[in-house]
Amino acid sequence: MKAPGVKKIVTLAFLSALSLTVFVIEAQLPPMFIPGAKLGLANIFSLFTLVLYGPIEAVALVLVRTLLGTLVTGTFGSVVYSLTAGIIAVALSGLLVRTALTRVSVIAVSVASAVVHNIVQNLVFVLISSSPQMLTYMPYLALIGAASGALVGAAVYLLVKHLPYKTLLSGVSKEEH
Repeated sequence: MKAPGVKKIVTLAFLSALSLTVFVIEAQLPPMFIPGAKLGLANIFSLFTLVLYGPIEAVALVLVRTLLGTLVTGTFGSVVYSLTAGIIAVALSGLLVRTALTRVSVIAVSVASAVVHNIVQNLVFVLISSSPQMLTYMPYLALIGAASGALVGAAVYLLVKHLPYKTLLSGVSKEEH
């Protein structure tokens, strides 16, 4: 396997920095409707990275954003929930992009990913805290996930449609992509 080129590394670092910035800004905002609920706008960059490069790079971005984001915001306790849910959501998105993107939109992929992210995060919290009553949040988290996933998916759709991102891939061999 060939080492990634400088252009790819710089692009991934830039997308990670954008994702981290949005994550930190969003962490300062009050929750939506129920405790801990956020729009998840930093996921725009995760999904865009997935579409642009693939699942390994998207997981790397999620790792960087989550670990650095918890250091910056001081929310160390949430790393277990966020990281677990983020990796599972990216895995689902990667599977859907690889197998179904020609039949479903990037918006649908994003909605499915956001709903799964919220459900996994809630399940991890329930398991760690031994608070089964938190399962009652599940329908609300699914609705918030669907709405935020649609917003994130629409943003990625617009990026893919209007951004000359293919220039980011020029000079990147098929093995690197």
